[in-house]
Amino acid sequence: MLMSVKTEMKLDPVIEKLVLHWGEMGSRWGISRMVAQIHALLHFSPKPLAADEIVEALGVARSHVSNSLKELQSWGVVKVVHVLGDRREHFQSIKDVWQLFEILLDERKRREMDPTLKMLRETQALVNDGTKVEAHTRERLKDMLEFFELMDGWFGEIRRMPLESRVKLVKWGTRIRGWLK
Repeated sequence: MLMSVKTEMKLDPVIEKLVLHWGEMGSRWGISRMVAQIHALLHFSPKPLAADEIVEALGVARSHVSNSLKELQSWGVVKVVHVLGDRREHFQSIKDVWQLFEILLDERKRREMDPTLKMLRETQALVNDGTKVEAHTRERLKDMLEFFELMDGWFGEIRRMPLESRVKLVKWGTRIRGWLK
């Protein structure tokens, strides 16, 4: 069960629910709960927020906010914006959900799929160089490597398409499924 921490600044109940859920999901996806919560706060906030506003809203240490903002900026999902009359840096999430989803997919691929594909290729190279392995293991390795290479190639082809074409592809996917029945 998600529980809210007490903060000085009262969050809108809808934003609070989204922030708590994002944090929970982030930890399941291997992303820091704090990073995910800060992203949700910025994504659903009607205006850019300064770091001290994030600290106050979430009731967390400034250092956590600073480190999390740097990570979100390195992924390209949060950017610095300036507000007229305010000398502080403010932060804003990218708003395009398709772009956001793709950035997160790219990050997951980089963290999870790429290292696994590299390891499978290295292991296959050992087998090809004569390392003894049972036929069952050899066959499973071959199948897994073929699958990962196919998915990696497909992902690359899809990512090279313009965004509007990728959106159309997803929307057409449901119709195609119906035609294949």
